[in-house]
Amino acid sequence: MVATPEKPTYKVIGTRPIRPDGVDKVTGRAEFGIDTRLDGMLYGAVLRSPHAHARIKRIDTSKAQALPGVKAVVTSADFPDVESGTLDLGEGSANPKWLVDNVLASDKVLYHGHAVAAVAATDPHVAEDALALIEVEYEPLPAVLDVREAMLDGAPILHDDLRTAERAEGMHADATKRTNVASHLQLKKGDLEVGFAAAEVVIEREYETSMFHQGYIEPQNASAFWNKDDELTVWTSTQGAFSVRDQISAVLRLPVSQIKVVPMEIGGGFGGKISIYLEPVAAVLSKKSGRPVKMWMSRDAVFQGTGPTSATYSRVRIGAKRDGTIVAAHAYLAFEAGAYPGSPVGAGAQCAFAPYDIANQVVDGYDVVVNGPKTSAYRAPGAPAAEYAVEATINELAEQLGIDPMELRLKNASREGSANAVGAPWPKIGAQEVMLAVKNHPHYLSELHGKDTGRGVALGFWFNGGMESSSTATINADGTVMLILGSTDIGGTRASLAMQLAETLGLTMDEIKPHVVDTDSVGYTGVTGGSRTTFAGGWVAYELGMEIRRQMVERAAQIWGVPVGQVAYGEDGVIVGPVEAGNERHMRFAELAGKLAATGGMISVSSTQRKNTAGPAFAGHIVDLHVDRETGKVSILRYTAVQDVGTAIHPSYVEGQIQGGVAQGIGMALNEEYVYDAEGRLRNASFLDYRMPVANDLPMIETVLVEVPNPGHPYGVRGVGEVPIVPPQAAIRNALKDAIGVNFYRTPVSPRVILDALLPAD
Repeated sequence: MVATPEKPTYKVIGTRPIRPDGVDKVTGRAEFGIDTRLDGMLYGAVLRSPHAHARIKRIDTSKAQALPGVKAVVTSADFPDVESGTLDLGEGSANPKWLVDNVLASDKVLYHGHAVAAVAATDPHVAEDALALIEVEYEPLPAVLDVREAMLDGAPILHDDLRTAERAEGMHADATKRTNVASHLQLKKGDLEVGFAAAEVVIEREYETSMFHQGYIEPQNASAFWNKDDELTVWTSTQGAFSVRDQISAVLRLPVSQIKVVPMEIGGGFGGKISIYLEPVAAVLSKKSGRPVKMWMSRDAVFQGTGPTSATYSRVRIGAKRDGTIVAAHAYLAFEAGAYPGSPVGAGAQCAFAPYDIANQVVDGYDVVVNGPKTSAYRAPGAPAAEYAVEATINELAEQLGIDPMELRLKNASREGSANAVGAPWPKIGAQEVMLAVKNHPHYLSELHGKDTGRGVALGFWFNGGMESSSTATINADGTVMLILGSTDIGGTRASLAMQLAETLGLTMDEIKPHVVDTDSVGYTGVTGGSRTTFAGGWVAYELGMEIRRQMVERAAQIWGVPVGQVAYGEDGVIVGPVEAGNERHMRFAELAGKLAATGGMISVSSTQRKNTAGPAFAGHIVDLHVDRETGKVSILRYTAVQDVGTAIHPSYVEGQIQGGVAQGIGMALNEEYVYDAEGRLRNASFLDYRMPVANDLPMIETVLVEVPNPGHPYGVRGVGEVPIVPPQAAIRNALKDAIGVNFYRTPVSPRVILDALLPAD
């Protein structure tokens, strides 16, 4: 761990306590979405399209409805008409009109696996049998599966009413032209022409990335009961119960006051469990049947019908002086949105050049619909593809200039006060500290041995999120504190938030009892995503702690009969009063808690915070690998991930987040991809054929925690979950060049791709 001199000393923060939900998880008592059991429960199933693009001419559900055991059948006709608009999902946004059409297709299916109808029956096997009895007449249409082809004039059009929204100054799209380009944004800084005119070396390259799925172990699920009083309760595995509530409200046109969402334990999400899929379907099936309905996806349905991240095409042009000063940079980013607008191209555009202080730069980003599943957030959405292209180009630039790759990066590093992509000055950031830690690490300085082995480096960035969070804290008579949370716990946030409350109160972690509750039991809380939860929830925990301290001081002053100003709350959780007859008055937290009932009642406080001071975070990765020229197999020999984490609240969880991001990034770089046939049918919708890394594909991943505290947080927190997935694709690509002398411009670089590059053409 690399700490900066200004880091304070803490008692709880920085330790490694056992997670509060650990016993429930290892003993099987924790309840996930599939564990929901309700009296009279029915089981739902979804019929999905065999076509990538087709008009729905007719749906006949009469035979399915007549099957014994079937209690309800729904199609899009059972949903209310929904107007266009913008719904904030926390990570990204959605148009309710497109959201409901993705839940159950209306006039057209837009991808293989698009949901068309659903049934609820007394037995899951009966429900599956009923699907086979639903008759759907399709009129197949040409499909477009590639982002560049979709942008061409004459490409098959997915949405007749879609027009390009220009988000670039001085640019105006043709409002009459039908298109698949949903939007064009532009970020501009300085004068690009002047910058390139001053450049002595200019390099331009093109890149492609595949679609990648989040790969969570637990599939999507939802149970719903729509009661006779029009009160709807939904149990689901989600990253944001309030986001689910808001989406259901929008697509069913039901007030949020009539919807309660109960977040179950979640078996992974990584951004993929924010959007709704089954929840409104289960709700409408419940309303029609009058009984609770449970649904879950098969693994092939998860791959076909839930959002991966975008496949992309990028073009990067960089100009530099011969001394390594980068004077101009332009990135062209075209991101697939899937069937409906809303790719993460905006975030990718902001992240593309973020590690570098480049005076003249332009980023053009295009959001493009294609006949694939609607994309969803996936860990630093947009950044891995954008920075893969930039970091690969930076490495080739270093080679042309004859400059060490890390020296070139350090020379052009972003720093506090320099302008970011939108022209705003950076706050206190750790870009230089990360780069220095990489450059001086024994891994980077070590000798590399063996034939066909190579080393690569790359940087990554994520701006991190703030958004709204709420919590309630209640003191018990025994001195423990109940902490009520609205944030789904994915990576140990029960612990990280409880630790910050404990630190504020001067208590131990064991004295804080955190609980995640439903949307009726806590104030509004944003999604667990965007690397925001420990930051935003930590602010709330701090404010709760400070209010508890204030009230405890008042109670102690009341007991002692002295002015409040003469009582102080000590950092060790001891409340101290004035000296009387030579004796100092003091009470420990637990002692005073036991007297609260007699001094006005127990103390319970609530807080809602929405802070915009999230700390940007940077990472630098080093990788050594070996290429087997006979098989094309790449073996990762050594991996070191350096990251500015602000303050590591629970270092074990921070290390785990980094290691997990690296593992996913390695999968993106080497193996993972969606494979469609010419008709747009997904051919590898299983974990057997969608090749994710497993334990024996990976080395021990070393982590280096650089701590440059975020001044916008009481404990210096920066989000840690997004950044580590950004550098791996470029780092591995650069190591492959070092190993076998080949520059690859598309990921994944699978064994077949390597053999095609190494073996002579027939």
